[in-house]
Amino acid sequence: MRLYFFLALFLNCFSTLQSQVDYTIEQDSLYREDQFYLSVTYNALINLPNNVSQNSFSTGVHLGAIRDFPLNKRRNIALALGLGYSFNSFNQNIRISGSNPTTYTTIEDSNYSKNNFSQHFLEAPLEFRWRTSKADSYKFWRVYTGLKLGYLIASKSVFDDGSTLESQRNLKDLNRLQYGLTLSVGYNTWNGYIYYGLNPVFDHVSTTSLQPIEMSALKIGLIFYIL
Repeated sequence: MRLYFFLALFLNCFSTLQSQVDYTIEQDSLYREDQFYLSVTYNALINLPNNVSQNSFSTGVHLGAIRDFPLNKRRNIALALGLGYSFNSFNQNIRISGSNPTTYTTIEDSNYSKNNFSQHFLEAPLEFRWRTSKADSYKFWRVYTGLKLGYLIASKSVFDDGSTLESQRNLKDLNRLQYGLTLSVGYNTWNGYIYYGLNPVFDHVSTTSLQPIEMSALKIGLIFYIL
């Protein structure tokens, strides 16, 4: 959490400095907004199978560049298309074992120290943007909504109960293409962020007790935009 605190502090200082020095720049009638983004999230799983639950704190970090395309003369309505990277971790009680075949076993007790899976994505956000921005001001309200596509480039699961340490890489049953709806709302530096996954994290798998694993991702946190 210290990393998230220092990132937020840095971005807030950057925003303050930027607003102080940019007032001398000649007003640009063709300005664009928000060319880079950084987001930190709490990751939840929804549509969990019976007896499956999350534990500990699951996190995500998302960053990238995004191109703004204003649609009106005032330039407060726009479309935006970007490219970025995303890391997501999920702590839960499904133990992932083996590779041929891979088994998914619900852990009934809590006698383990670590059990999670993580994902690395290349992402492409597409946003429809409304804001109250002006060419000479960097403090404004924004409401950005859209769709985010993610392509899985690496994954890993880890189980550790003190006596057994089991790790799997590049899990073949994860959906390689993930997509979901996004919403960012806020003022100036601080903006709330939600991602709601529209397809399951795993592709047609079941637990050893024959419970379908159809859970999808819900990510809630903060997003910071930088010009």
